[in-house]
Amino acid sequence: MEAPKRRMGRPKNFNPNEKQTTIMALDRALDVLDALAHANGMTLSDLSTHLDQSPATMHRVLATLHARDVVEMDPRTQAWHIGSAAFRMGSAFLRRSSIVERSRPIMRELMEATGETSNLGIERNGEVMFISQVETNESIRAFFPPGTLSPMHASGIGKALLSCYSDRRMDRYVQSARLTGFTSKTITQPDRLREEMNRIREKGWAFDDEEKADGMRCIAAPIRDIYDEAVAGISISGPTHRIPESEVVRIGALVSDAATQVSRGLGAP
Repeated sequence: MEAPKRRMGRPKNFNPNEKQTTIMALDRALDVLDALAHANGMTLSDLSTHLDQSPATMHRVLATLHARDVVEMDPRTQAWHIGSAAFRMGSAFLRRSSIVERSRPIMRELMEATGETSNLGIERNGEVMFISQVETNESIRAFFPPGTLSPMHASGIGKALLSCYSDRRMDRYVQSARLTGFTSKTITQPDRLREEMNRIREKGWAFDDEEKADGMRCIAAPIRDIYDEAVAGISISGPTHRIPESEVVRIGALVSDAATQVSRGLGAP
């Protein structure tokens, strides 16, 4: 007996960009959810005006979503908000969103755009732990196998993450961390490190100018999550002769843009 064919999740000639494949009512419901997600409550009249739809149409959409707990209404203000079911659906996205998986294609693009190795790192117990890398094809290159640890104050990713610290957290860091000098350019004074953080915040990216190893440079930017918290850093690293000072600003913009792309993939605002 021939086994039944497995039903696929979409038609054979499915094209998500074709307008005729959308369902108008569903599209309208998603517009409502998007509007509520960006507002601190909206009344029926607010939604009707904002989406240029009749109150009757908006009422039907809201009633349908309310029946499934996707939206809820505050009886005091008559304002509608995102409901608990929408939160549960969003939590499913958070469970599947992996920084490594979402970063890999962007890291590869960054490597191709700069010609240098791209790195991904997170903070672990006051140090940077490298968790992914896309290597350049150049014979001389930086190599950080997954699990490699590096001090925060002397690495591009570490400084990018430190720049996201609050003043109080930064005070705790400089009091407890050993600001070891690795080269003549390593920042080992707390006041100088704080000044460096201010510069990084202004630029949006960090520059490790031979501060961990002579002859090697690194440019990094922080990656943020749905709560706008820095959870990782992305960088490129390579020898000084391939990353001259004349190219630092251009590469910094590329790294910052890559960090923004990954952050958006993680749901950052």
